[in-house]
Amino acid sequence: MFRIEYLGLLGALMAVSGCSSWQQSLKTSDNILGVITPYRVEVVQGNVVTREQIELVKPGMNRAQVRNVLGSPLLTDLFHENRWDYIFTIKRQGTEPQRRSVVLMFDGDTLKSIDAPDLPGEQDFVASISPIKVSNKEPKLELTEEQRKALPIPPKPEPAASAPDFSGPTRPYPPLEAAK
Repeated sequence: MFRIEYLGLLGALMAVSGCSSWQQSLKTSDNILGVITPYRVEVVQGNVVTREQIELVKPGMNRAQVRNVLGSPLLTDLFHENRWDYIFTIKRQGTEPQRRSVVLMFDGDTLKSIDAPDLPGEQDFVASISPIKVSNKEPKLELTEEQRKALPIPPKPEPAASAPDFSGPTRPYPPLEAAK
């Protein structure tokens, strides 16, 4: 005979397996029945290190100087105290997931080597995480000489007959301070 504990355990296992198939179906498509799009949490972890930042870091710098440029590392290991790992991951709806890793090796307090493969520049990084794609076409802000010549000549203003009087009426007000 089955005991009631076994039935409860069997029910819990069925519920968990149902949840995993539900999660699997959500992973394969971004909507349910083509109508409802579930909310996806943006997951951003780590330090953003761009090409411009890594160019400021040179071997021979001390740990404090590196920390001033790149910030504190995401990973420092007690067993590998001469290694700093700067890791960045982002999962954002509408963009591709990204993962970048920068490894700095120290010799004591002095930076020995930098392993930073293929880091994007700041503008490239912003463009890669933006779900809204911006056109690279910049608006033209200046006319050519031919376009200036083609513009109509503005009419000349008519000269004013006399300058207006801005003095206004004079009113007798008492002085603010008593006369000395």
